[in-house]
Amino acid sequence: MNQQSSAVVIVMGVAGSGKTTIGRLLAAELGWEFYDADDFHPPANVEKMRRGAPLDDEDRRPWLDALARVVREVLERGVGAVLACSALKERYRERLLIDGRVHLVYLKGSARLIRERLARRRGHFMKPGMLDSQLAALEEPAPETHFDITPDAPEVVAAIRARLRL
Repeated sequence: MNQQSSAVVIVMGVAGSGKTTIGRLLAAELGWEFYDADDFHPPANVEKMRRGAPLDDEDRRPWLDALARVVREVLERGVGAVLACSALKERYRERLLIDGRVHLVYLKGSARLIRERLARRRGHFMKPGMLDSQLAALEEPAPETHFDITPDAPEVVAAIRARLRL
């Protein structure tokens, strides 16, 4: 894949895996647009998560619809973009991986490391206690999409760029 082609890289994983940090850095290095899926949740979903309640599939339906529209629109415009999105279940990813120009990156780390990161996070609606529900819901994608989150963000981005040839 070349840097000028129309493409979307979906950076997925549980809360605290570094989706936004890695996604922003990758987009900045490529000169691509960046989208955070959290920004597309309806207010009712955000309020539910603020209360510490996990979302169900029905809650996620309008959110996934909005994200699928973003992916299609980016590809139609012929530009590149990075979308940071939990995309925990295969059926969610199927909604977003609409053609061969959409690539999946799964940020994988130990539950311990992710809990430590979440404990340090301030001002985010996702509470550390909700990690268990995300880990239970997670359907890991194919191993070739896995990227270890133990290294620092620039190293993870370099690994992504090398594997995807960006």
